[in-house]
Amino acid sequence: MPTWLIVLIVVVAVAVLGAVIWLVTQEMQRKRLQQRFGPEYDRTVAEKDSPRAAQRELAERERRHKELDIRPLSTSARERYVREWAQVQEKFVDEPAPAVAEADQLLTSLMAERGYPTEGYEQQVADLSVRHAKTLENYRAAHTTQQKPDGASTEDLRDAMVRYRTVFEDLLTDGAGDEQHDHHDRRNGHDHGGHDHDRDRTEERAADRRDAGRDDSNRHETELHETDRRDTDRHETERQASANPRTEWNGGR
Repeated sequence: MPTWLIVLIVVVAVAVLGAVIWLVTQEMQRKRLQQRFGPEYDRTVAEKDSPRAAQRELAERERRHKELDIRPLSTSARERYVREWAQVQEKFVDEPAPAVAEADQLLTSLMAERGYPTEGYEQQVADLSVRHAKTLENYRAAHTTQQKPDGASTEDLRDAMVRYRTVFEDLLTDGAGDEQHDHHDRRNGHDHGGHDHDRDRTEERAADRRDAGRDDSNRHETELHETDRRDTDRHETERQASANPRTEWNGGR
C-alpha cells in the first residue's frame, strides 16, 4: 500500500474520530444544561437563533454565577425575612396592589443579601436561572403582573402574591443549615474554630457518658442492696411465722 494512501487513511480516521468526540461532547453538554435549567433551557432555545447559541448563553450564565459570592442566610436574617413576609401578606387583605409591590421589593432585598446583583430585572433573571430555574417562571409571571401599567385585578394580584411566595421560599431555604455555614467558614480559613467546637462537644458527650455510667453503677448497687435487704426481711418474717404457730399451739395444750 502506498505511503500516501496510508497517510490519507490515518487523516480521515482522525477527522472522523474528532467529529465523533465533538458530537458526543455537544450531546453531553446539551443534556447537562437541560437537566440543570429545565424549562429555562427550552425558553432560551426558543429565544435564540439556534440550540448552540442557547447553550453558549446558558454556559455563560454558569460562568458568571461561579464568580458571584452566593451565601446562605444566617438564622436571624432568615427569621427576620419570615416576619417581614408575614407583614406583607397581612397587608394584602386591605391593600393588594401595594402589598404585591412590597413583595417584589422584599424579594429583591433577599436576593441582594444572598449575594445576587440586583442592578436590573433581566440580569436578576439570568443569575437566578442557574440555581433557581424551577421557580423562575413564577418570578417572571409575578413581576409582569406587578408591572402592569393599567393595574391588575384582585385575582391577578393574588396569583402574583402566591408566585412571589414560591420564589421567596426557594431563596429563603436554599443553602440554609449549619453545614453550609461551616463550609463557608472553612473556605475562608476559619475552620479551626469549628474543629475546636466539635472537639469540645465530643469531650462533653464523653463526660456525660462517664457520669451516666457512674450513675447507672450506683443505681444498680443500690438496687442490689435493697434486694438483699428485702430478702433478709422476708426470710426473718418467714422464720418467725413458722415459729409462732408452734408456740401458740404448745401454749394451748
